[in-house]
Amino acid sequence: MIYPIIVYGCPVLREETKEITSDYPNIKQLAEDMFATMYNAEGIGLAAPQIGLSIRMFVIDLEVLAEDDPQFKGFKKVFINPQIVEYGEETETCDEGCLSLPGISESVKRPTKIRIQYLDEDMQPHDEVYEKYKARVIQHEYDHLEGKVFIDRISPIRRQMNRGKLTSMVNGKIRCRYRIKTVK
Repeated sequence: MIYPIIVYGCPVLREETKEITSDYPNIKQLAEDMFATMYNAEGIGLAAPQIGLSIRMFVIDLEVLAEDDPQFKGFKKVFINPQIVEYGEETETCDEGCLSLPGISESVKRPTKIRIQYLDEDMQPHDEVYEKYKARVIQHEYDHLEGKVFIDRISPIRRQMNRGKLTSMVNGKIRCRYRIKTVK
C-alpha cells in the first residue's frame, strides 16, 4: 500500500511518538508499505509520522546512491524504537530536503558520527555506529520521531526566506509529484 505523504503543517509531524510493542499488528507489512511509499516519492528515508502514524519507526534505503558510492550498496534498514545514545563532536553542514517539505532544500549542520540502538522488523536489538552520510540520514529521520523537521535546524533568516513556501504548504496550496496529505 502506498500512503500519502503528510505535509508540513499537519499536527502529526509535531507529535511525540510512541514506542512500538512486540504485539504491534502487521509490523513487517507496515515496513514494506513504508518502503513502497518512500520509493514512490523517490525518497531515501521515511518516518512513520510522515504517513500519519505517531509511532517510533523509520525506514532507510540508500541503495540508489550505490552507483556513486559503493558503501551504500545493500544499506536498507528498518529502525523501530530507535534511540541515539551518542553523538560525535565533529559536525558537517550539508543540504537536506524532505518529502514532507517538498520544494525546500537547506544546509543543515549535524554531527558526523552517531551511535544508535534500535530494533529491526523482527524485533531484534541492534547497537550500531554510523558516520558521515548514513549518520545524517538517520538523524534526519530520527528528528521526525522527536516532532522535528529539518527546517527547525536552520537559521531564523533562512526559515524566514522559506516562509512563503511553508505558508503555502499549511494552506494546502502545493503541487507535488507524489500523493500528499495537507492540513486543508
